[in-house]
Amino acid sequence: MPRLPTLAFLVLALAAPLAARPAQADTLQESVAEIDGSSIRIYTYHPGNCAEPAFLFVFHGNGRGAKSYANSAREIADRACLLVVAPLFDEDRFSSADYHRGGIADDGRVKPRSDWTTGMVDDLIRWAEAHEGRKGQDIYLFGHSAGGQFLSRVAAYDLPDEVDRVVIANPSTYVLPTEDEAAPYGFAGFPSGSASDMMRDYLAAPITIFLGEDDVTSKDLTRGVQPDRQGRNRLDRGQRTYDMAKAVAERNGWPFNWRIVKADGIGHSGRGMLQSNDLVDALR
Repeated sequence: MPRLPTLAFLVLALAAPLAARPAQADTLQESVAEIDGSSIRIYTYHPGNCAEPAFLFVFHGNGRGAKSYANSAREIADRACLLVVAPLFDEDRFSSADYHRGGIADDGRVKPRSDWTTGMVDDLIRWAEAHEGRKGQDIYLFGHSAGGQFLSRVAAYDLPDEVDRVVIANPSTYVLPTEDEAAPYGFAGFPSGSASDMMRDYLAAPITIFLGEDDVTSKDLTRGVQPDRQGRNRLDRGQRTYDMAKAVAERNGWPFNWRIVKADGIGHSGRGMLQSNDLVDALR
């Protein structure tokens, strides 16, 4: 099971509000890493005046703007002593099925684990630890929109043990804790006993559903039979998923470590969510 987060890094973060400043792309470092057989471009940002920062992995949205997301995370990085690691999952090699939905299933059939894109998260953590020459730091995952969809699949099916908090921000779809929905929207397709164990671990994982209060339009919302059953917009889908998860945990007597945090006045904006003061609460 993933460990619950340590919160020392939030002491300074809670003391002062985020101060917006112009993006400065030249403050980022760019690397290319071999991750699970693929060359992945990675943008990192090192906070100032912080000797041993925790790691904040930032997973971009459908626009594939990893560099922009890394820049938007600089304020929270400086404020909360976080080293930003933002990998690029380019559209040429990572389709929506492979990125948004984690490469878990094809036409409702669960693929071999070796084909899952979700497994790259563990390799990214190993790369960052080796690149920085530090192990044992707290690990935080943040994904917005398509990146949030990806992290929902990571959390449900393939979460590395050392992750301290998974922040799933404004995704179109989630993995629901039910065997009534086929993967990658639920747990149908896995052996029944295995599915039950996976759902229990999913609900016990340190997950924050992080929603923009104004993310209520249907623009670019993933549609289809399974997605549409989750709700009418992203705010609705996030609230419904959280409520369902809590109810399933209570009904089965399982541990439940999810939280829900809403960012006031923010719509479907990765920059807005990363620079919201409510992100501090979401990371706790």
